[in-house]
Amino acid sequence: MLAALVLAAGDSSRMGGSPKATLKAPCGRSFATRIIDVLEESGVDNLFVVTGLHHDAIVAAVTADAPRRLPAFVRNPNPARGQLSSLWVGMDHAIAPDVEALLVTLSDVPMITVEVVRKVIDAWRASGAPIVRPAIGQAHGHPVLYDRSLFAALRAAPLEQGAKAVVRAREAQILNVPVTDPGCLRDIDTPEDYRSLNSGRG
Repeated sequence: MLAALVLAAGDSSRMGGSPKATLKAPCGRSFATRIIDVLEESGVDNLFVVTGLHHDAIVAAVTADAPRRLPAFVRNPNPARGQLSSLWVGMDHAIAPDVEALLVTLSDVPMITVEVVRKVIDAWRASGAPIVRPAIGQAHGHPVLYDRSLFAALRAAPLEQGAKAVVRAREAQILNVPVTDPGCLRDIDTPEDYRSLNSGRG
């Protein structure tokens, strides 16, 4: 079984406080819903959205979009501890004995595609690599897939370093999957990023 987490607990300070998960993608659906639709179509078994301060707004935006499958929403009570704390909250709900791997992506990387997600999943199934992620040249993006062999290491990682501590420790074992779609790399962090996205630039 494959579970997925969409991390959406940030305070969106660089976006002026508007929760990025609720912003509209060019397709007219919220960032969170677009990601949910992509993950669902990619064959993920269980979907979870980890929220924070903007929990109610995110739930309302996704529910209004009526995705094909409504995810489970879980709230990080203290997202100020960092992104790893949201990963832990998500893992508390997503990890069951039959979960073989966890896909993790961010609400501010809304333009991931089914093709890219499926390539990541297929590469993991074929290789059994502990970490699989899409890459364009030397740049790597989302989603990142963690094999269940790393679940304990993720839970034990130091908060101040986050999941990067686990990634760095397994650098030699990471499988970077070559893709061509830049959506897996595109972070929407600022109002200018958002204007660029919706104007079709970049």
